[in-house]
Formats: sequence, structure tokens, C-alpha cells
Amino acid sequence: MFGKILRENVYVSYLLTVFRLYIGWKWLHAGWGKITGGFDSSGFLKGAVKKAVGENPAVQPWWAEFLNGFAIPNVEVFNVLVPWGEFLVGLGLILGVFTSFVTLMGLVMNFAYMFSGTTSTNPQMVLIEIFILVAGFNAAKIGLDYWIIPFLRKQILRKGEQEAPTHST
Repeated sequence: MFGKILRENVYVSYLLTVFRLYIGWKWLHAGWGKITGGFDSSGFLKGAVKKAVGENPAVQPWWAEFLNGFAIPNVEVFNVLVPWGEFLVGLGLILGVFTSFVTLMGLVMNFAYMFSGTTSTNPQMVLIEIFILVAGFNAAKIGLDYWIIPFLRKQILRKGEQEAPTHST
């Protein structure tokens, strides 16, 4: 029942727009700060690996292995992906463009930060992002998705009709 309200109620769409704008601003601001501030993730990644030891590690060993084996050797890629990913997720949420997809990408980044031993605003953002994701299109009705999603659906259906095999008897 709660999911239905999130997905269909017009008043909830206004609340979800406020949530979407708030989370979008958080991502946009964080990303822009990293883009313009000479961001380097190597210290963060190495710090996360150090949190994987001890009696109660803040970082699970499997995640530390991923960071050591993949993220740290490819830190230059992450130095581009992180700031631009944050910025683009924020922009997408603010504009309401591909809202479900950018929200999912925001969730992935939030979980990556939490897996790396940080808390900060990540749990709060995750909770709000889950509401946005469950709401689906209702979270984007007041945004560019209002026009983009129906257009894309129409294009996909039109392409499907063109490619459908015709059977003659």
C-alpha cells in the first residue's frame, strides 16, 4: 500500500520533488567541489583499507581487497569518475532527467562510501534515495522526465513495431 502511494499520489510527487532537489543539490555541490578543487581519491582509498583491520573493522576485508586490487591501482580513473559521477547524479536529480537511473547511481556511490567506512550524510541520503527509487516515475513528474519518458516509450514502441516480423499466410 505504501509503495502504491509513493508511485501514484499527486501530493506525494510534490514531496518527492523536494527530496529529489535536496539530494540533487547535495550530489551536485559535492561533485562540483571535487571537480574544481583538485580532487584526489588516493588518500581516501588508502584510509579505507587501513580501516579493515582490528577487532571491529569499519571496512570489511572483501571491500578492502577490492580497493587494494582494483581501485587503488586505477586511482586516476576514480579521480574522474567520482567527481563527475556525483555532479551528473546531482544534475540529473535536480532536472528530473532519467531520475530512477541517476538515483540508483547515487545509491551505488552512497553504499561505496559506507563500505569504505564513512557515515556522514550517506545513510540519510540512502533512505531518501530509496523513497525516490520506489516512487519511480512519480518522483520525476515535476521534472524533464515528464516529457522525456513518454517520448522514449513512444520511440521504443515505434521501433518495435517496425522490427516486428510480419507473417503471411
